[in-house]
Amino acid sequence: MPDLTRSRRMLVLAICCSSLFIVGLDNTIVNLALPSIRRDLGSSLSDLQWVIDAYTLVLASLLMLGGSTGDRIGRRRTFQTGLTLFGIGSLLCSLAPSTGWLIAFRAVQAIGGSMLNPVAMSIITNVFTDRSERAKAIGVWGGVIGLSMALGPLVGGVLVDAVGWRSVFWLNVPVVVAVVVLTARFVPESRAPRPRRFDPAGQLLMIVLLAGTTFGIIEGPGRGWGSPLIVGSFVASAAALVGLLLVESRRAEPLLDPRFFASVPFSAATLTAVAAFAAFAGFLFLNALYLQDVRGFSPLHAGLITLPMAAMTALLPPISGRLVARSGTRLPLVIGGLGIAASGFLLLALDPDTPLLLVVVAYVVFGIGFGMINAPITNTAVSGMPLAQAGVAAAVASTSRQVGSALGVAVLGSLVTAQLGASVTTGFSDAARPAWIVVIGCGLAVLVLGVAATTGRARSTAQRTAERFEVAAPATAPMS
Repeated sequence: MPDLTRSRRMLVLAICCSSLFIVGLDNTIVNLALPSIRRDLGSSLSDLQWVIDAYTLVLASLLMLGGSTGDRIGRRRTFQTGLTLFGIGSLLCSLAPSTGWLIAFRAVQAIGGSMLNPVAMSIITNVFTDRSERAKAIGVWGGVIGLSMALGPLVGGVLVDAVGWRSVFWLNVPVVVAVVVLTARFVPESRAPRPRRFDPAGQLLMIVLLAGTTFGIIEGPGRGWGSPLIVGSFVASAAALVGLLLVESRRAEPLLDPRFFASVPFSAATLTAVAAFAAFAGFLFLNALYLQDVRGFSPLHAGLITLPMAAMTALLPPISGRLVARSGTRLPLVIGGLGIAASGFLLLALDPDTPLLLVVVAYVVFGIGFGMINAPITNTAVSGMPLAQAGVAAAVASTSRQVGSALGVAVLGSLVTAQLGASVTTGFSDAARPAWIVVIGCGLAVLVLGVAATTGRARSTAQRTAERFEVAAPATAPMS
């Protein structure tokens, strides 16, 4: 790759961050639009769960494949393909005549999304070769995540209020067109010198595992937990898990290397990502319904009420990163776990007449907790890993975030559905209390895992795991 001027490198960074911004914005906006989608398309609560999970499931399943595809056939080419698919999926979502079509088009969006963030991070790491510049670029990348989440509720509220829910998907299209053109003009092509091999068996088993589990959880309350379809989906998931462990342990370059999990910090980081993002995705899903359907707020007002939580999530990651650099990951993980658990306790009191101040306090506490967690997840995942495996470890942590998001919407939404029935507006507060108990459990799990991952014994397992990889050939996968 030719040396680029500093201004050209900054332009490449801006182009890559644009993709991250629209993907981050899309997630928050779609949650805020759910009540409007339900009213317009006649969607059930389980339909709304699939509107979110069709995206996160496909993204989780294909995230590592998207990164390795960029390494193999070219990062710029893959990035442009992902942008195009994301834009087409967004346009189709805005035209969806029914919930079923909307769910299908969300999956198209996710196929494109799987080629964006991991590939964009690879482009950044290859363009910014100086370690100090690269660290600053990744810091900007992290700030864009927070900015997109902070602006999402406000932008979504304005769009849904003024134009309707379809406009939240229109927003992506002109941005995608501009970024595709800029990418072709300014982003250099690059490939990995030794890309990871494609693992079709591992990829298929991963899809069956995630899809079967999520389908069973979401559809179980409506179809009956003992129905052949639901039982079959869980059996298929269990068989896929066993197959994944057997197949991946025999491959030289597996999609998911089971040896990683011998490291306690890595395993803890994976579970922490699942727990934290399950709480976060479930929180966004249920509170969009609570604020609009139970409290009767407009989408704009609901977005403004959610804004303090988003602001905490945007402002605290740099502070968390400094704490990690200064004293390790334990303190921010403990603070994060306590924050999520404490917000769950406060959310237990939600009902149609809860004072708005208490609602906002609960949201701020949740934002503080969640805002402390993201930086230590990646740091813990790669802790002790040899450099050649750090990218793979970080990619697994990123996949775990998406798995957690899918499970959070599935589990918390199904807990509400099981007690609520067909109506979202009546009895929501009582039906949601088991879901808030799960949020408390997720927070406590983050706390316990944060302590367990930072003991001397845990660090020794990471060291032993790293030694097993030192003789292996380098295998790279991008972080996201």
